[in-house]
Amino acid sequence: MSAARSLYPSPRTLEVESVAGFDRLVAAGARSMHGWHVQSLDLRGRRTQLEALEAQGAVFLGCRFDQGVEDLLRGRGALIFPRLTAVPFNPYRGQLYTPQELYAGIAASPYEDTLDARVYQWSIRPGQRRRLDATLAAALHDHSIGVALDELAGTYLRAGRTMVGVMGGHIARRGTAVFEEAALLGRMLARSGRVVATGGGPGAMEAANLGAFLSEAPEPDFRRALADLAAVPSFRPSVSAWARAAAAVAQRHPEGMPSLGIPTWFYGHEPPNFFATHVAKYFANAIREAILLELCNGGIFFLPGSGGTVQEIFQDACENYYAAPETVTPMVLVGYEHWLRRFPAWPLLQSLASGRRMEGRIFLVDSVAEALEALER
Repeated sequence: MSAARSLYPSPRTLEVESVAGFDRLVAAGARSMHGWHVQSLDLRGRRTQLEALEAQGAVFLGCRFDQGVEDLLRGRGALIFPRLTAVPFNPYRGQLYTPQELYAGIAASPYEDTLDARVYQWSIRPGQRRRLDATLAAALHDHSIGVALDELAGTYLRAGRTMVGVMGGHIARRGTAVFEEAALLGRMLARSGRVVATGGGPGAMEAANLGAFLSEAPEPDFRRALADLAAVPSFRPSVSAWARAAAAVAQRHPEGMPSLGIPTWFYGHEPPNFFATHVAKYFANAIREAILLELCNGGIFFLPGSGGTVQEIFQDACENYYAAPETVTPMVLVGYEHWLRRFPAWPLLQSLASGRRMEGRIFLVDSVAEALEALER
């Protein structure tokens, strides 16, 4: 059973995410389900237990019951959200995704048959974003992902581990120096005990998650992985080939280290990478962006990127600009040429930070090695 606080929790809320967890609560002597959020459980065969518990204030999300139990619970004050069978995902899921779940069947079938692709195709149907049932299902799903992500972040916080973001462009191709640098950064961050978090997509994001995933692997294995991935440099023209190359690397390293990816179906044409072991995939991109920046309490690295990365720089800068002194987090821009000339974000960031507490927490460096040194300072 998982008991976790949501992003905006009631102090008495319990997220009940497994039948075993429900049984443990009952065996421990629970008399009331007030504040329980019971998510997507098959509770058939538990009529006696449910009848014995006070139901006022309980919330059941997509659960299954013996005949007559649902009406009984609703009549005694429980709030019951029905199972939504017309959508290709579970709006009430109690945990984050894994790459293996999103890409299930990729070894034998094309990407278009995977869960990830089917959910994306559902999300872009004409008029879908204006349909009440579709928007409700997506909102419930994103809430459930937020609760599960908050639980994961709390686990790391209690363990004294900081989360560090690595932002960068999705177009960085495998086999390039940019991809290798991002992988080295993820590897070094994970080896230093930090948790790596990315936008969960391809390019620099995949590289950083790869580096974290293989942070404990010997150097030859790390280099072999880079070489094997380089055989399929991009997810274009074939997401299937791109994902299969990554799956083969991941399967050789079942002991891969954990990291976080937070992608979105809003940009569903960019597939999630296979090396973020915890995947918090959202429908709402604005929520996804805000949560990703909020979670990175150990600072953020900004590798070369374009529109999306520039947006993330100044979204993070805005939060630091108005933050209380103790909550300002480091910002490290990597790449002189990129951030001074191609996209001159650094001069504007300097001007914005001038005279503020964040002024001493922003850095411009030209290499990954310097980037880690800046964060240490």
